[in-house]
Amino acid sequence: MMFSRWQRWFVLCLLGGLLQNSLPAQNIGEELSEAAQDFLSALKPEQKKEAQFEFTNDERFNWHFVPRERKGIPFKSLDKLQRDRAHALIDATLSQAGYIKATTIMSLENVLKDLEKGKGAVRDPELYYISIFGTPGKTNAWAWRLEGHHLSFNITANGNDISGTPTFMGSNPGEAIIKKTVSADGKSSPEKTIRILANEEDWGRQLIKSCDQRQRAEALIATNAPKEILTGNQREVTPLEPVGLSRAKMDAMQRELLLKIIQEYIGRYRPEIAQKDLAKIEKAGLDKITFGWAGGLEREQAHYYRIQGPTFVLEYDNIQNNANHVHTVWRDFGNDFGRDILREHYKETPHP
Repeated sequence: MMFSRWQRWFVLCLLGGLLQNSLPAQNIGEELSEAAQDFLSALKPEQKKEAQFEFTNDERFNWHFVPRERKGIPFKSLDKLQRDRAHALIDATLSQAGYIKATTIMSLENVLKDLEKGKGAVRDPELYYISIFGTPGKTNAWAWRLEGHHLSFNITANGNDISGTPTFMGSNPGEAIIKKTVSADGKSSPEKTIRILANEEDWGRQLIKSCDQRQRAEALIATNAPKEILTGNQREVTPLEPVGLSRAKMDAMQRELLLKIIQEYIGRYRPEIAQKDLAKIEKAGLDKITFGWAGGLEREQAHYYRIQGPTFVLEYDNIQNNANHVHTVWRDFGNDFGRDILREHYKETPHP
């Protein structure tokens, strides 16, 4: 009996990942490479030149999350078949929750366009770019990137070994009101409020508010939130100062909530990637993880938090636009842009 990817994800969630070692990885490397090959095969020769780079090209490390012109091919240049293939590649890489978050972030450009009334930067949900680095294959090293305003996924693959960092997701507005619309056939959709990164914000606030006086004295690392995530768009990051409350000093509920936040970030990727990241975090020592909060404790007050362990750091910052403009990032100290998996690859397969 074959399980769909979402059925596998449901089983893993129910059993807390205990079946990860017994369920086959479904050849994730093969699935990703086939999806990338299908996308490239749908492009015209001139488009392929725009979208594909040598694996060693320095552009692979040129990532950012601001509205700017990028290299790669934008959705704006794709026809329906090509867009479908692009979305199939995204879907093959991300979890269902990650896919929904990513595509909703892209759609927020229309909201920003209405809010700014053309006075700000260019806002276009089709100015999100796909770049392929190297030749996608199930046994060789290659990479791909999805990037645009408030979104950057950097995936490196070597067979079934996958790295998904740096990963950036942002939301402006953090809380958006989608107005009532009427379609050409007269059908209307009601006004609704969306918060794409609600869990990231609410659970972080819940954790700091659960701290008693002694815990809070350690967890609060600054009165004011920094103006931006501290790691920025650095190509290589080293551990930040390990300030804040350590997991070892948390109670059972707080430890569970801390892990829940971490899983929300790594769960943007499909289970085979997320579970390996979580296993690495656990191996490095859960009690070495720290949680630090800066700024106000209430909604609409500028705030920031970071969670850091021996192998990773995640940052959340919400200070702009009256604390309604969210930036989040996930970094892996050793494996950003697949450094660890490529190190192993080069040991096994010498390169000039």
